[in-house]
Amino acid sequence: MSPPTRPSLLRRGAALVLLCALLPAVVPTGTPPATASSVYLCTGYKPCAQAGMPSSGYGAANDTMYWRMYAGHNCTNYVAYRLIQAGMSTERPWSGTGMAYNWGHAMKDITDKVPAVGSVAWWDRNVSGAGSSGHVAIVEEVVSDTEIIISEDSWSGDFHWRRIIKDGTSWPTGFIHFVDKKITNKVAPRITGTAQVGATLKAAKGRWRPKPSYSFQWLADLVPIPDATAQTFAPGPDQVGAQLSVRVTASKAEFTPGVVDTPATTPVVKGELVSTTPPEISGDAEVDAVLTATAGAWATAPDTTELRWKSDGKVIPGSSGQPQLTLTKAMVGTTITAVEVAQRAGFVRATAPAPQALGPVVQGVIEVTSPFEASGRNHYGSALTLVPGVTEPQDVALTYTWWRDGARVVGADAATYELADADVGHEIIGKVTMSKPRYEPIARRFSFGRTTTPSSVVLKAKGRKGKAAVRVLVSAPGAVPSGPVTITSGKARTTTSLEDGRARVVLRDLRPGTRKVKVLYAGSEIVLRGRALAEVAVKKPRKRG
Repeated sequence: MSPPTRPSLLRRGAALVLLCALLPAVVPTGTPPATASSVYLCTGYKPCAQAGMPSSGYGAANDTMYWRMYAGHNCTNYVAYRLIQAGMSTERPWSGTGMAYNWGHAMKDITDKVPAVGSVAWWDRNVSGAGSSGHVAIVEEVVSDTEIIISEDSWSGDFHWRRIIKDGTSWPTGFIHFVDKKITNKVAPRITGTAQVGATLKAAKGRWRPKPSYSFQWLADLVPIPDATAQTFAPGPDQVGAQLSVRVTASKAEFTPGVVDTPATTPVVKGELVSTTPPEISGDAEVDAVLTATAGAWATAPDTTELRWKSDGKVIPGSSGQPQLTLTKAMVGTTITAVEVAQRAGFVRATAPAPQALGPVVQGVIEVTSPFEASGRNHYGSALTLVPGVTEPQDVALTYTWWRDGARVVGADAATYELADADVGHEIIGKVTMSKPRYEPIARRFSFGRTTTPSSVVLKAKGRKGKAAVRVLVSAPGAVPSGPVTITSGKARTTTSLEDGRARVVLRDLRPGTRKVKVLYAGSEIVLRGRALAEVAVKKPRKRG
């Protein structure tokens, strides 16, 4: 039979103040004396019962011998009475003397240094003031490993409750565990769930008697995890690789708590990021088109996500992390996909592919249904023109460029180009480019050959006696004429070459009078031929002798 419920320690403390004021200063005979580490909480059957610290009925039954102990105020008889009430046999469990000092020796197999509610506090003879007979008491409460509360009766003394603090002067020799009032584990606690980051583990409490309340402490490799005191626990990155266990403490008032550690789990593994909604990509698989990606969703929010675009399964350089992708000509014929990469501490890196595959990438073709043409002469001052044809589709953009000996002419971007000085002697090419978004651009190229320039011939002649001095000047825009010139007057004829566009000759054997002088410039590769005509007055030659 369990003793009546006792008041809280705070109530005991208040009662202690009153009781200590009322208690006599005389220590009962045969009882270990109170010291700085031993304080009487009450004395006497009735006063103790009134203070909530009863004798469990011994005061009315102490005239009976239990386990062949002396009746009345006697520590051994009181303890035997309490043990029989707790369910033990009325026969003493050992033979030999029943003196208190012998209890711990007779029952050494169940005697240790650990206090427990309901255990027998035992003092050997002449220990802590117990005298030659020793002493026994009932442990009513284990406050801590160094503080207990006992109830006791004493030969030639009185019944009382006492608080004992372990400081070396009053602490029992040992504790005999006949019928401890402790929480007993019937079915061991265990852990359910998967030892994985992100998963939730639960401590199954097991079964205990009597029914207790529970507290939990999760351990990683037997080291307590701070603040992990709930029945459930979700391993984090810090627990990866560690084995988890739970220390289950079963508690009930007036009972020694039961403490059991569950078996350890397998080492905690990294969690798995699970995609709940995959990313999506949209757009047309055409050159110059812009594809757009939208992020997906995850069951556990990642720390970071990154979208990666792929062309035929290979990551497109420079595209990672970009929500949009512009398709280029290099991607023609390939299939475009995307994958979202998620990362979180303590989790395995995960990927979620977009279900869409766009492609193959195509590029439109511009067809010329009516040819483009060119008009104009490759002659200085002429206008060269590129004449558009007809295309399909018709709304293509036309871009004009002009080139001189392979170098683009700056600022020349119209359909018509007028030949100038700088073009003389150089090959001129006109180019028209047809373009349209998402179509392959095409071009037509027209060569006008080398640009020629007209010549201007100036003739100056001065008559002499029987001859004429002739000067020829040939000029041309954009060029310095070279090549032969032929000067004739009547039957007189001479040919010479230009130097820096100039020539000088003397026509001889001319008849006196006004004579016509002709100059013919034969031209060159780039300078057209020219001619000039002049008159010169030839004087009569002086007669000799």
